[in-house]
Amino acid sequence: MSLFQKPLRGIVPPMVTPLLNRDELDLAGLDRLVEHQVKAGVAGLFVLGTTGEGPSLSYRLRYELVERTCEIVAGRVPVLVGITDTSVEEALELSQFSKGAGANAVVAAPPYYFGLGQAEVREFLRDVADESVLPMFVYNMPSCVKLSLTVETIEQLSDHKNICGVKDSGGDIEWYRQLLKLRSVRPDWTFLIGPEHLMAESVLMGGDGGVNGGGNLYPRLFVSLFQAADRKDQKEIDRLQEELLRLGELYNICGAGPAGYLRGLKSGLEAAGICSGRVAPPFIEIDETERTRVAALIKTLGLAQAGKAANVK
Repeated sequence: MSLFQKPLRGIVPPMVTPLLNRDELDLAGLDRLVEHQVKAGVAGLFVLGTTGEGPSLSYRLRYELVERTCEIVAGRVPVLVGITDTSVEEALELSQFSKGAGANAVVAAPPYYFGLGQAEVREFLRDVADESVLPMFVYNMPSCVKLSLTVETIEQLSDHKNICGVKDSGGDIEWYRQLLKLRSVRPDWTFLIGPEHLMAESVLMGGDGGVNGGGNLYPRLFVSLFQAADRKDQKEIDRLQEELLRLGELYNICGAGPAGYLRGLKSGLEAAGICSGRVAPPFIEIDETERTRVAALIKTLGLAQAGKAANVK
């Protein structure tokens, strides 16, 4: 029986990829990072997503990351693997490898080079789902693939037995509200949202949780916020949202857009003693002024010793 016969509920952080250089993992940091999140009560881990800089990594490194992560997790939580690619064959090969490594599901966004229409994207995703040896989440990530999936496209994929849910990073809460209507068609599907500031609202609407990058650094905050939303505790939601806003300052220290977000998050993890803050090309490293500001914020948030709490096996 598939693990995803019912929704996966909670926080599934899109894990960063700890690097020593552009093609070498920070293995000790990876151990600490996984332990830091699992011990905080996350519902799963998602590797090789946007926050994991998947498309910037060599195929060799992607496979190593999947294998190492599954070894460290050792079945304690589900592992989801991003297989987004411009090639159906490459996506399927990574799916096959991921199953052998012990992963539980794969995640696929539309291919990102050629300009495509909804029909072409739908058939591409259907082709991958047809032959994937693991259940597949559909990933809506318009800022990166330059195409937003329509609710109608996802509805047309809802008859596929090997598709187990949707991860939405479009940032349009009304789109997400319409998406949730598919719950009546697929009660077994998992509906997860990416933007951190929308996670609690999405759960109150009937969503299943978040794939939130800040969960790498501050997983207990996101787990607590999900739990408060799940029990509809508005007072606690409001309190935790204030803490979330403070964490969000980290993403503005190192520049705007995806580069600033990733550089800020990874440098925050380094300041917390969890893993290397190195980013994969084409992103560039932070400077000393930014590093000092990040360290100050991490201390203010009470995360400066986070790495010491993540015991390496």
